[in-house]
Amino acid sequence: MRFFSAKCASTVRLDGKTAVVTGSNTGIGKMTALDFFKRGARVVMACRSTDKANAAAEDIRNQCQGQTNTGEIIIKELDLTSLNSVRNCANDILQAEERIDLLINNAGVMVCPEGKTKDGFETQFGTNHLGHFLFTLLLLPKIIKSTPSRIVNVSSQAHARGRMNFDDLNFEKRPYSALQAYAQSKLANILFTKELASCITDAGIEGVTVYSLHPGVIATELGRHLDDTYFWGSRWLARILFGMFMKTPEQGAQTTIYCAVDEHAGKETGLYYSECEVKEPSPEAKKEEDAKKLWNISLKLVGLGENYKIFTQEK
Repeated sequence: MRFFSAKCASTVRLDGKTAVVTGSNTGIGKMTALDFFKRGARVVMACRSTDKANAAAEDIRNQCQGQTNTGEIIIKELDLTSLNSVRNCANDILQAEERIDLLINNAGVMVCPEGKTKDGFETQFGTNHLGHFLFTLLLLPKIIKSTPSRIVNVSSQAHARGRMNFDDLNFEKRPYSALQAYAQSKLANILFTKELASCITDAGIEGVTVYSLHPGVIATELGRHLDDTYFWGSRWLARILFGMFMKTPEQGAQTTIYCAVDEHAGKETGLYYSECEVKEPSPEAKKEEDAKKLWNISLKLVGLGENYKIFTQEK
């Protein structure tokens, strides 16, 4: 039983639109890709495993057999734990696609064991924030040229437990906590959304809106690391304790879809959503100076530098 789950009621079509969805081979990402495909979009499924992405794409096509006015599906390899992979994927998309109307930063890892990305960042901060930060900025010039366009960052209510420890973002000085690392990365998603929206507005750019959201507690593969992080059976125990509150992936995708297509949401930017409504994030997520500080630090960490020409094709 799910006590409450809002549903996106918009019937907007996406014919002629291109949507890039990261981590779309499973869970809410796959349900988001399915929804966009039904609406007629050209869906770029950017996933770490192209084999799994191809299988998911085939399943989506099979589910839609007999339906008219469906879209297209394109597969791209994207490993967010590697900034080189992020750059390669972004460059491939920029060369292949004439427009990017929707960017859905959906992929992520949750409470995984202590580890590092290929570039030496704490796994959750590097994957959930830095990978998507770089991916978004590289695609941004084409997103701006495709207005009206939207960028949707999937965060989590777990951000409320997060603090940005700018002196130790990668847990090199303090004991590692999988939950705190996850919460910090999800807080970073909201702060990034806030600052990106502010930069776009300050640059006088119209028609590009940015969103962050909590999808709900969902029965997906995101919790696959629980057994490794805590103890064997943790994932099973979590399902037993919280199963009645968990959403299906289809239910969990509704707020993402709402932010991507709803007409009213298209008039807003930089806000945080849950259950297809604007909600107040934590006090930590409202700190403008933290948002700016994270932005500048992230530019350096991904190798763009403070003088990167964010809103043009120049590097």
